[in-house]
Amino acid sequence: MTAGGAGQTEADRGERGGIRTALAGLTTRGRSFLAAGVAAVICAFVLGQSDLLRVGVLLAVLPLICVAVLHRTRYRVAGSRRLAPSRVPAGSEARVHLRVDNVSRLPTGLLMLQDRVPYVLGPRPRFVLDRLEPGGRREVSYRVRSDLRGRYPLGPLQLRLTDPFGMCELTRSFSSYDTLTVIPRVEPLPPVRLSGEAKGYGDGRQRSPALAGEDDVIPRGYRHGDDLRRVHWRSTARYGELMVRREEQPQRSRCTVLLDTRGIAYAGAGPDSAFEWAVAGAASVLVHMLERGFSVRLLTDTGSVVPGEGADGFAGASQETADAAGLMMDTLAVIDHSDGGGLSRAYDVLRGGSEGLLVAFLGDIDEEQATVVAKMRRRSGGAIAFLLDGDTWLREPTDVPGPADPHGESLRMLREAGWTTVSAPRGAGLDDLWRQADHDRRDAAAVGGGEAL
Repeated sequence: MTAGGAGQTEADRGERGGIRTALAGLTTRGRSFLAAGVAAVICAFVLGQSDLLRVGVLLAVLPLICVAVLHRTRYRVAGSRRLAPSRVPAGSEARVHLRVDNVSRLPTGLLMLQDRVPYVLGPRPRFVLDRLEPGGRREVSYRVRSDLRGRYPLGPLQLRLTDPFGMCELTRSFSSYDTLTVIPRVEPLPPVRLSGEAKGYGDGRQRSPALAGEDDVIPRGYRHGDDLRRVHWRSTARYGELMVRREEQPQRSRCTVLLDTRGIAYAGAGPDSAFEWAVAGAASVLVHMLERGFSVRLLTDTGSVVPGEGADGFAGASQETADAAGLMMDTLAVIDHSDGGGLSRAYDVLRGGSEGLLVAFLGDIDEEQATVVAKMRRRSGGAIAFLLDGDTWLREPTDVPGPADPHGESLRMLREAGWTTVSAPRGAGLDDLWRQADHDRRDAAAVGGGEAL
């Protein structure tokens, strides 16, 4: 927030209120001095005591002078705020730096600085600042922390001004505020080799025609600006016109992360709930795949994607990787339960899209939804599903354990469709489950005699 301009705007509004607003800021001491001074002046007129009149005038004028000085000083104080950083993972701390500048020619009295923060970020910070000389500045800072992801407003900044005698106290509020984004925790994942993946950029499943043998080259007509070293002379002689080899079309491996956000699929709430684990898991996979050079796409059960995402998702291994990760993390920071009852809209999006690795984080699914998920898997692409059972996540560690396979028929249907399915119990680490998915894939490939996921 650049609060210098904001503070002066707020001061102009206060000027329309006149001196009445400043008089309302008189403290108990100031009101007592004013009342005593008025009483002394009245008594001096009644009793004819000039000395008492001078004392009464002094007592009455002193708080009024303090009001006038403080009323003018409040227009000349500017405040600013800086977040470091403005985007933090859940459970991590961010530091907020506040700065107050006295841009007037008069010194200020004692200042009390207060910033408004949501209760989930901690207690409301308050600071007492000594007298600010003309043109001086003071800087203070405080820390905020939240275990719950989301976007939290910080501000507006409030400044309480007092005069040196404690006669008047005025509270002024700036209009600007900043936003702290708390994103899901990202867990580093091991670089396992999952079926359906390519090695990244330029190593797609289909080879470019330019990499094929001499007899398999499919040339095209010469275009202005083509390199003459790419001229294919055999085709030129055959067609009677200048022909060149097709340029290589590098392909990028693709990965789609499907996040089930249905409210009926999860039980419980809070930072340790199953839904929060699924959101953090989706964030971890997205960042992991971006770092490996994949084009990644985030998809929910509602069929929605990240704003600004291209047809093939965000590209990794490029200068825009950090920006792409930031956009997806901002989306996951505010994602919430949907009112949908099924996954059909997500299936419609996947059916019309490109192939690649599919990683799904699913809540409780019945056999009907398991049928929909089973059809999402493409024959030429890998598919991994992490299933979270709501009853398991609600059960305390001391409770009697439930069945070893809580999803039963749904798990069997997904595995028969070629999915690698992993049950995610409460307290499990995604890195261990990621390795388990690779281990299960290898076992399935050994049994099936091929590399099927």
